[in-house]
Amino acid sequence: MVLGLCSVVMGGCQSTNNVVDTLRIKQAETQTLHANASIYCTGVKHCEFERINTTPIMDATTHRVSPQSLQQGIVRLHGSVFSQHSTMYLSVPANQYELVIRFYPISQDRAETFHVIHQFKPNQHYTFKMYRDRSKRSGGSLLNVSAPEPLCVALDEGQRTIRRFCRPFDAITGLGEFSEQKV
Repeated sequence: MVLGLCSVVMGGCQSTNNVVDTLRIKQAETQTLHANASIYCTGVKHCEFERINTTPIMDATTHRVSPQSLQQGIVRLHGSVFSQHSTMYLSVPANQYELVIRFYPISQDRAETFHVIHQFKPNQHYTFKMYRDRSKRSGGSLLNVSAPEPLCVALDEGQRTIRRFCRPFDAITGLGEFSEQKV
């Protein structure tokens, strides 16, 4: 039945890789759920979970879900299999994890990679949200004023922001690192 459904869907869609991955994710979701934490990423054109601890989630070049994450059943899909607006998220047992997320704030060509270690609680909904902090505009030289606003990632637990990380733009080097800000 799944193979028949897959062949019908693949015949009518342009991107068969996405459809196959979507079906594989939905099939992996049938595994039993414990008191897991749900982890989402939002706020930009696109975002992907690169890895959790040592388990790869999404390949950076092919943008395909890894077999290891499907086998462990940690990748979930919010929405219909046939919807183009379905959202991939992680469902993991409560524990401390190192999580690596790739955010694409402008286009698929340039990723901003974000690393975090966090203790995820059971039955909680977490969202990593990337945004530009437009509230802080420092005066001074024309070089400082013309620099882009700091790029920030907020970690929300439910409806409440519990952690915030910002990377100010260094006008001299053009580089910066995410550092945790007081919430």
